[in-house]
Order: sequence, then C-alpha cells, then structure tokens
Amino acid sequence: MDYNTQRNKLALPEYGRHIQRMVEHLRTIPDRKKRNEQALAVIGVMGSLFPYLRDINDFKHKLWDHLFIIADFDLDIDSPYPRPEPITFEEKPRHVPYTSPDSIKLKHYGRGVQDMLENIAALPEGEKRSYSIMAVANHMKKAYLAWNKESVSDDIIYKDIERLTKGRVIISDTTRLWVGNYSNGSGNGSNGGGGGGQNRPRRTQQQQQPQPRRRITNK
Repeated sequence: MDYNTQRNKLALPEYGRHIQRMVEHLRTIPDRKKRNEQALAVIGVMGSLFPYLRDINDFKHKLWDHLFIIADFDLDIDSPYPRPEPITFEEKPRHVPYTSPDSIKLKHYGRGVQDMLENIAALPEGEKRSYSIMAVANHMKKAYLAWNKESVSDDIIYKDIERLTKGRVIISDTTRLWVGNYSNGSGNGSNGGGGGGQNRPRRTQQQQQPQPRRRITNK
C-alpha cells in the first residue's frame, strides 16, 4: 500500500499531489524551451482550481510564486514576474499592537465609540458636530440595550458621553434618543423613568417622524 505518510510532504496542500508531481516533472525536462511551455501549462491547471479568483489583481503573480514554492525554489524557467526568494516567505509576521483593555473606559460601548467621541469632541462647533454627536448617542443607546434590555434612560447616555469626552461635550436637552423600535419612555412618554414599559418595542407613527434638534453645549 502507498500511504500519504510515506510520500513527500506537500509544499502547498491546496493544489494537491498531482500538481506537485507536475512541478517535479518540470525540473527533469532538459530542454529549456519545452520546460517553459510546460510551466505555462501547469500554471493554467493551477488557475483552473480557483476560477473564482481569476479576476483578482495579481492572481497570476501569486500562481507563479506558488509554482516556485512547490518546486522548492529550484526551477530554471523564464517567469513573467520576479523570482521569489525563500527568505521572503520565512520572515516572521510583525507584532500587532493590541489595545490594552484598561484603556477602554466603558467596555459595553467598545473602543470604537470612545475613539469616535474623542474625534468628534475636537471638531469645531456646527451642524456637523451636533449631528455626529447625536448619531453616536443613538448608537450608544442601542449598545446599552444589548446588555440591559429592561431599562436605560437618555440621561445615562448623556452622562456617559460627558465622561468619555472628559466634559468637552455636554448635552443639556432631554429630547429622547432614537433607537429604532425601542422607546426609552415609560407608558406615559416620560424620559427617565424605570417603568415596566420602558424600552419595549413599540411601533407608533410618532417614532417614524423626525426627532427635534438637540441642543449640545461645551464646558
């Protein structure tokens, strides 16, 4: 029996053993012209294994690089691209500077919200700044509801924005935030209550109407 454990190791398993045997045969062809012709044929077979990648930039370049890798970089042919060097593929990946969890002040909002508020707080006063802050505030309420589906008032979101921006942004208006099918008021439409109907899905005509402009001030 011929077991895979007794065969040569596949350089690139995604191409299979038949492709590797073709490449090994290329190295035994003495005529350079014929060797180049057969190399083009092997490249065509390799590309047919991944037809959904043909429209990707540098796809042909990758196929030629893979051909040399399968040949263990010992293949004398004329390549339309620069020959790859083994050291290029032996280089260790660069270290990824992960963000320290301690740098995220309110983890239920995530680092993205904290970075967005930091950039928005540096914007000059104007409609763009006001709109951006309220857009982030609406997103923050949605994120909060993912952790606490029972109750969350807009005042909590406003205070968290003030905390994340170190007081550079203060929202003094108490107009309710827009969070899709969720309403942050209780049954009587109040803003900060903790009633049983708070933040439950409700489909009303009032929710589909544009919300009044909020007033945003700085300290």
